[in-house]
Amino acid sequence: MKHIIINIGRLCGIDTASRTVLRGQEMKMLGELEGAWLRMDEGRFTSWGKMENLDLAPGEKVTDAQGGTVLPSFCDSHTHIVYAGSREGEFLDKINGLSYEEIAKRGGGILNSADLLHATSEQDLYDQTAARAREVMLKGTGCLEVKSGYGLTLEDELKMLRVIARLAETSPMKIVATFLGAHAVGRAYAGRQGEYVDHIITDMLPAVAAEGLAGFVDVFCDRGFFTTEETARILEAAARYGMKPKIHANELDVSGGVQVGVAHNAVSVDHLERIGEEEIALLAGSDTIATMLPGASFFLGMPYGPARRAIDNGVAVALASDYNPGSSPSGDMRMVTSLACIKMKLTPAEAINATTINGAAAMGLSSEYGSIAPGKHANFFITDPMKELAFFPYAYTTPLIREIYLNGTKVN
Repeated sequence: MKHIIINIGRLCGIDTASRTVLRGQEMKMLGELEGAWLRMDEGRFTSWGKMENLDLAPGEKVTDAQGGTVLPSFCDSHTHIVYAGSREGEFLDKINGLSYEEIAKRGGGILNSADLLHATSEQDLYDQTAARAREVMLKGTGCLEVKSGYGLTLEDELKMLRVIARLAETSPMKIVATFLGAHAVGRAYAGRQGEYVDHIITDMLPAVAAEGLAGFVDVFCDRGFFTTEETARILEAAARYGMKPKIHANELDVSGGVQVGVAHNAVSVDHLERIGEEEIALLAGSDTIATMLPGASFFLGMPYGPARRAIDNGVAVALASDYNPGSSPSGDMRMVTSLACIKMKLTPAEAINATTINGAAAMGLSSEYGSIAPGKHANFFITDPMKELAFFPYAYTTPLIREIYLNGTKVN
C-alpha cells in the first residue's frame, strides 16, 4: 500500500548513494531535508521531496508529521537481552566498591546469569525476552542483534538461540542471532578452560549449525576470559559452518582482541574501551567496524571508547547498547546517542550515523536497513517538532519520539 508522510519538519538520514557503511569524515554528513514529505510502498521507502513539490497519488494513505523530525530507526548491533531475572544485587556490590572482575571471581557476573537461565523454562525465557524486545522497539530500535552466552552448556546455549529464533519470527524488528558460547567458562569446566574451548568447537558449534540458529559467532577475548589463541581457534572452527565473527575485545585490557578480529575478517570488534594508536590504525585499514558501547562505560564507570579519535583517523564506528543484566541494563539507543555526544564528543550527526547505518553494517544489514534510501525497509520514527537536530541528544530524558514505523507499519 502506498503511504506518504507529509509536513516533516526535518527528514534525516537520507542516502542517495547506496552506501553500506560510513568511515571517518563521512560520518559527519547526515543527509537532511527541511519541509519534506516521505513516500513508501509495500513497506519500503520509494521517494521524498520538498512539501512545495508534493503531488499526492489517488488513494494513498497520508500521515501528517506535524512538523516533527523523521529519523531512520536505530540499529542496535550488540545486545544480550536473552537472560533470566536480574542482577541488582551486583549493582549494590558495585556501589560498595567491587569491580566487574572482582564480582566475576566471586562467582557472580556471567556465571550468576547462567545459573538463573538454567533454572528458567524456555517459555518463561521467551516471555522475558519478548518484553525487553518490545521495550527497545518502543524506544526507536528497528534492527537488533541478540547473543547467546548465558547458557554455557550445550543445552542452555541451544535454549537461548531457540528463543532468539522465535523472537525473530514474532517481532516486527529485524533480529539477528550470535552464538556466544565463549562468553565465560561454564561451571562444569572450572579450571579446565582448554577443555571448554574444545567442547565449544567439537560439540556446540556443530549443534548450532545443524539447527541453523546463528549467523555470527562471538568470543569474549580479554584479560581473564579467552586468549587470542583460543579466540582464533573458535573463529576458524565457526568459519567452517559459515558463521561470521563479531567479537568482544579490549574491554578490560589491551588484549590483542582487535588484532585477532581483524586477522579473521570480523564484521565488528566490540567494546574497545582500551585501545591505542596501533589498534586504531589497524581498524582504519580494515573492513572491520569498531563498535563501542557507551552504556557499559556509563554503568560500570569505565573509560569510554575513543570514538572521537577513531573517527578522526578514518575508522568506521558503530555504537550499540550492550543491553544486558550486569553491565548495561538498558537498551535505550537514544541515550547511547546522548552519551556519544556528551562523553565521546561526537557530533549529533556522527552519533546518529553510528547508531543507524553503521549499526546496520555491523550486522551485515546495511543494504536493507539503517538509512532512508529507495528500496530499503521503511523503518523510521517521528519526533515532536525540534528547532535543531542537536535537541534530540541534548534533551536526553524528554520523551520526543512520537510515532514508530517498522516496514511501513505503525507499531505504537
